[in-house]
Amino acid sequence: MRKDSHCLLGVLLCTVISNSALGQSRSDMIERCAQLADLDLPDTTVTAASLEATDQFVPPGEEAALRLPDFCRLEGVISPTVGFEVWLPIAGWNGKLQLVGNGGMAGTISYRAMGRALARGYATASTDTGHRAGPVPFDASWASGRMDLIEDFGHRALHVTTERAKSVVRAFYAAAPQYSYFVGCSKGGQQGLMEAQRYPDDFDGIIAGNPANDWTRFYAGGHLWYSLAMLEDEESWIPPAKLRALGEAVNNACDADDGIRDGILMNPQACDFQPASLSCEGGNDRNSCLTPKQVRAVESIWSGVRNTGGELIFPGLVPGGEAAPGGWSTWVTGAAPYQSLHWRGGEGFFRWFVFDDADWDFRSFDFDSDLEFALGKVGSAVDANDPDLSAFRDRGGKLLVYHGWSDPDISPLASIDYFSRVVDLSASRADTSSREQAESETKDYFRLFMVPGMGHCAGGPGPDRFDALNALENWVENDVPPDSIIARKIEGDQVIRSRPLCVYPAVARYDGSGSTDEAANFYCAVPE
Repeated sequence: MRKDSHCLLGVLLCTVISNSALGQSRSDMIERCAQLADLDLPDTTVTAASLEATDQFVPPGEEAALRLPDFCRLEGVISPTVGFEVWLPIAGWNGKLQLVGNGGMAGTISYRAMGRALARGYATASTDTGHRAGPVPFDASWASGRMDLIEDFGHRALHVTTERAKSVVRAFYAAAPQYSYFVGCSKGGQQGLMEAQRYPDDFDGIIAGNPANDWTRFYAGGHLWYSLAMLEDEESWIPPAKLRALGEAVNNACDADDGIRDGILMNPQACDFQPASLSCEGGNDRNSCLTPKQVRAVESIWSGVRNTGGELIFPGLVPGGEAAPGGWSTWVTGAAPYQSLHWRGGEGFFRWFVFDDADWDFRSFDFDSDLEFALGKVGSAVDANDPDLSAFRDRGGKLLVYHGWSDPDISPLASIDYFSRVVDLSASRADTSSREQAESETKDYFRLFMVPGMGHCAGGPGPDRFDALNALENWVENDVPPDSIIARKIEGDQVIRSRPLCVYPAVARYDGSGSTDEAANFYCAVPE
């Protein structure tokens, strides 16, 4: 169990200090909030510090107020252009700090994620990563000619925001946070793994969901490759109206492989569905079938892309969840050609981050020479793919990664690959006698949870609501590692299904009795 350097005498002293600060009157806390406007922080301009009254804060660009307790809101800019905010509960602070991650190309403060942290009693902070989001998803034009902004986006902005947030907490509460956590998904997952690898002293615990950590290879072998498969020519693109037939065909072939028909593929890697079985007969193109070029597009998306040497650049997507709202129709096909989020992400990244050429043609991309160029130019700034987590481990940090099996954006196989590389590195060391021992030792500080049927961070046909933060807190603060986490599928206000999420490589298995919609009737076991 670790403490901030200001809490070296243990939990009791830290709690007493924190409660002493919180024991001041509300008017005193409001006055302390106003005084934060004059706080002197390195390379930082505090632009505002003010009280936000209960249930009155409306995030910029929105109309409805968030249901939040009153809090002190500090806004600032870290040189050169890193915008950030720190929110501090006026009452009921739990003594901890939570940084929250971004999505996509970032460019905004993650207000709703901050709100969730604040509602749990956390002091919380977020950053826009150094730029303002553009008018369309995945706009990357801000990166043109600005390697400094790319570095901020890739890793620096979150780190310096974390440092400033800890200083703000100490100034406001007269006590350092007892524990510091990071919670993020997608781009936030990349941020979490970047922190564990590059800044291991920042956090006691990190949640990295559906992480886009191998950023450059993902944008090439994921975003760009999936787009090229869809847009090879006008006949390759799959209209969203066909996705229902594709999703149903996959389920008909593989849903029952785990012994339960529930619309969820527990192990998509075992699914042997062949897209050609859905081929249109007699050349009749209907929404219930795929043309030969559409079959080839699905096969390419599932297989991933390799360079001329046979090396897999980035794994393909896996079968399952194709017809789910917000799934393939958003990421893979789009409502029309050149509207999918894969195309917007891959095209924008390589146009502005890598080639800085307004006239660049995404069809010209060479998966050998162009990828090598991209890795050399921006890989060190944006890629969080280093399997050496020893510094984070040695400091006592805990890493919880989760990934939805039905993610239509980032292949879930990438998270399995990263975990395996961490284990492999441990196994290669002289003090480890076997890979099994290395895997066991890795799980002492890094646990991966695969989420059957979940899409990109949420959604999909499977249970997608779970409290990873509570599991992480118990692991960090009480040394109780999570062996499983209960996930729920909620429709309206009703829980319609629950399942245990198991520590990879274990999977949930039905015990043969009771409802298959109840987590209590499943157990975790490693497949033979």
